[in-house]
Amino acid sequence: MDTSLIVMDDMKRLGFSEYECKAYLALLAEFPLNGYALSKLSGIPRSRIYEVLKNLMAKEMVLEQEEEKNKLYYPVEPETFINTLKASYKEVFSNVSDYTTKLYKAKKKDDRLVVIRGRKHIIGFLKQLIEGAEKRIAMSVWEEEIKELYPALDQALERGVCLRGIYFGSNNRYKDLVPHRRMDRYLAEKKERFMSIIIDSTHTISGIVSRGEKSKVTWTRDQGFMEIIEDYISHDLLVNLYSASLDKDAVEGFEAFADRVHDHYFH
Repeated sequence: MDTSLIVMDDMKRLGFSEYECKAYLALLAEFPLNGYALSKLSGIPRSRIYEVLKNLMAKEMVLEQEEEKNKLYYPVEPETFINTLKASYKEVFSNVSDYTTKLYKAKKKDDRLVVIRGRKHIIGFLKQLIEGAEKRIAMSVWEEEIKELYPALDQALERGVCLRGIYFGSNNRYKDLVPHRRMDRYLAEKKERFMSIIIDSTHTISGIVSRGEKSKVTWTRDQGFMEIIEDYISHDLLVNLYSASLDKDAVEGFEAFADRVHDHYFH
């Protein structure tokens, strides 16, 4: 695809009309030009060219200068135009963010349980939440899923966010994720990959992520649900850290005891 067409599509996404894109890009290629010459160069109808130029001047992208009863048009330097646009959008995003956040947080109790379907959508939503994390991320996660979260998690850690939890896999990238000691047995019994993540004690996501587009998790801000998942992750951490602290004989005794309890209560 032609680069100029790609740039035009990008400019349209920023809110510029097709004629505005054509006029500005044509002026960058050749200036100064009067309205007639710009119309001919850009392919914009003469009946529309002055309206388009008026819009571009209002957006501080084009300058008008009179020379011997002839109006000539100059493009504002791209760097200047882009910096102005960035500042404008920064203010827009700030206003929208402040107002929508205020509305969202105004509802003091939000106990909805929202089901998110499809592994791709689940991972994408998680990335968004992690990118907004400020204090702490607790997780119980498998290697297959966390690989796709590496960039977002790395950036969160660089911001000073605390990461804690349980890791199911062989290549643990994070020192504060504790490897689960009995993954083979877990897979033999469950035959699925589950994931539970809590972000800033506000957002909780928990469910099955091993079914591709049939994967399904629950997202909620409900405090009761969050405390259940927090207890689940904490219990796994406690058991795995305690087992890792024991010598070989003590580990065998502990695991045998854990098996008896498991068989008695769950079989």
